[in-house]
Amino acid sequence: MYAMQYELTLPADYDMGIIRRRVATRGGSTDDFPGLGLKAYLIRERGVAGSPVNQYAPFYLWRDVAGMGKFLVGGGGFQGLVDDFGRPPVHHWTGIAFERGPVKTPVAASKDVTRMPADLGESLAEIGELAQREDVHSAALAFDPTAWRLIRFVLWSGRGPGRYELLHLSRPELDDLPRGRQW
Repeated sequence: MYAMQYELTLPADYDMGIIRRRVATRGGSTDDFPGLGLKAYLIRERGVAGSPVNQYAPFYLWRDVAGMGKFLVGGGGFQGLVDDFGRPPVHHWTGIAFERGPVKTPVAASKDVTRMPADLGESLAEIGELAQREDVHSAALAFDPTAWRLIRFVLWSGRGPGRYELLHLSRPELDDLPRGRQW
């Protein structure tokens, strides 16, 4: 499993309705994308739920790197974003763990980035505990070996401070993402 995200921070006075319409008209294009476990079309709006910025920040969980490669450089859809906004940095991380929760339709997401601990036991246990909660759709843990950071991504049934709003969730191969620890 591979995690990926790009964040487009937009001007403070940007009409986020433009992004909402973009997702409403184009979001379904990844609903059957090969190799994609899930794509969470995420936004943050300045002044809403404590957000200091307007931001479009889709988050992906890829089942395999071939799907990610096709999406980014093989004519798989990323070019539309590049045409409209330029080529943003795309962050990607190696998956460590993934679990599903009971929520069917999430509406928000959180991403926490921390230093990578020497022992991953507590972080792995936390992902399993999160999946037991009644307000969680799924939880993933990934790491960045260039900076030794841990990324925890969670899809939630409710909004809250610091959470992204989820506009659309593509999940073509969600059931094929391996659960539990990834090694």
